[in-house]
Amino acid sequence: QVQLVESGGGLVQAGGSLRLSCAASGRTFSSYVMGWFRQAPGKEREFVASISWSGGNLYYADSVKGRFTIARDNAKNTMYLQMNSLKPEDTAVYYCTAELSPTGSSWYTQIHEYEYWGQGTQVTVSS
Repeated sequence: QVQLVESGGGLVQAGGSLRLSCAASGRTFSSYVMGWFRQAPGKEREFVASISWSGGNLYYADSVKGRFTIARDNAKNTMYLQMNSLKPEDTAVYYCTAELSPTGSSWYTQIHEYEYWGQGTQVTVSS
């Protein structure tokens, strides 16, 4: 089992940057596909980015491609989301997710593919 705790959210002006972190408990962090989702007020939760447990395969939603970078440090049981060139439409609660994977090359983009979720961290981008 994995427990996930996000941090790093806050208020930033449009064009600014934030780095989110997701600290995971458990000894098998390196066997989990990790991901970020977000949910804006009144909207459905949506996929942002995913990273394979090897770290070699990354996948991004079109809306964040080129602006956000997902990364992980298996030695520290931590995943990151570097967010640059932030826009007001990036305002949302950001959730860290994890799912045990049998292969090092997999990534997942659907909510139902992930078993473990953090509590979320608020990101607000002002115009």
